[in-house]
Amino acid sequence: MNQSKLMLWSITVALAGFLFGFDTVVISGADKALQEMWNSTPLFHGLVVMSSALWGTVVGALFGSIPTDRIGRKKTLIGIGVLYVVSAIGSAVVSDPYSFAFFRFIGGLGVGASTIAAPAYVTEIAPAEKRGRLVAMYQFNIVFGILMAYLSNFLIANLDLGANTWRWMLGIEALPAIVYTLMVMVVPMSPRWLMMKGRYEEAKAVLQQVNPDAKLDDLIVAAKHDSEQKRESLWLKKYRKPVLLAFLIAFFNQVSGINAFLYYAPRIFEIAGLEQSAALLSSVGIGVINLIFTFVGLSLIDKFGRRQLMYIGSFGYIVSLGLVSLAFFLEWKGMVVPLFFFLFIAAHAIGQGTVIWVFISEIFPNHLRAQGQALGSSTHWWLAAAIPAAIPFLFDSIGAAWVFVCFTVMMVVQLFFVMVMMPETKGVSLEELSKSLIKE
Repeated sequence: MNQSKLMLWSITVALAGFLFGFDTVVISGADKALQEMWNSTPLFHGLVVMSSALWGTVVGALFGSIPTDRIGRKKTLIGIGVLYVVSAIGSAVVSDPYSFAFFRFIGGLGVGASTIAAPAYVTEIAPAEKRGRLVAMYQFNIVFGILMAYLSNFLIANLDLGANTWRWMLGIEALPAIVYTLMVMVVPMSPRWLMMKGRYEEAKAVLQQVNPDAKLDDLIVAAKHDSEQKRESLWLKKYRKPVLLAFLIAFFNQVSGINAFLYYAPRIFEIAGLEQSAALLSSVGIGVINLIFTFVGLSLIDKFGRRQLMYIGSFGYIVSLGLVSLAFFLEWKGMVVPLFFFLFIAAHAIGQGTVIWVFISEIFPNHLRAQGQALGSSTHWWLAAAIPAAIPFLFDSIGAAWVFVCFTVMMVVQLFFVMVMMPETKGVSLEELSKSLIKE
């Protein structure tokens, strides 16, 4: 096995996650400047200027399976890099909110499609015993990209660039996007996608480089079987179990409250009694904790398995969210609430944060993998849009304490999902997983 090539190709593709994280967060540095420059109402600013990339993400997640299946994982990843470059440059040079929203929407398309193409590619080149941590590098890069966006905004804000500061904040993303696009051009086509297209000799050549122990004859038989069924619908009865598993893991990922908290961390900390400066500093701490424990999850996923990490994460969720709820009910003030949230972020990073994209990419057969990931990804992004949008209203109507009680209850339900329904996929080949999960 050529470890260096396997690692190089996996890291290269996982860098799509870095751009995902960077693109999602970099807009925060330009937030106030854009609203003041265009004199936007809060509603217009939130729905059009700030959320345009999010709507693109939803569309990219819904339809990203089409190019991923038709033109291949690699070509789709190259296209995603181009979308990021165009979005970064375009949003940095425009002078009206509608053009700005258009270019941010394009970047969002790249984010949504990357959650399908990148995990699918790495899943299809990785040996079973290394698949978990190699695919989880995508999530690690998302978290790393978020931190780098915060750091980039901080450094550019201190360069005293005047009215053009926001343009540099957004435009700087073009540099890593160009580097990523050039790098991903040198990775080979996915071997399992090549087999799906009947290009067996090309597929064998790739697999010989990264996984020479693979049983090629068995893979070709499985690929021919997939090719005969490639026009099948994801909604056939026999695929009910993987469809339900993908939907539920994405559903529970968001009803933990993770995105709601990340979007509103400073506001939540201020409700808990922290001053604005301390709230912002605590938010930076959240990013550091997220990065550290994502790395921990990445190192453990192929040792402990997906279910064990989900058990750890579920118990961590229940304890931390329960303590947050109690703190709001009893009106505890000071740094105690941020400490509970640090525990919450650690639980998420080790559990759902590490597992979700790995698990969804493993449970579907080759010919339906992109469609299955589109289902899980779009479920994730719809909820990622809807739940944070409801948080200000819920905080005002029922109060923060009861909101976190609801999140706690949902994590108890997630624990039962892990106990009763979730299979362990660690160390099992993709073809064997398909046989065990699909009921003919």
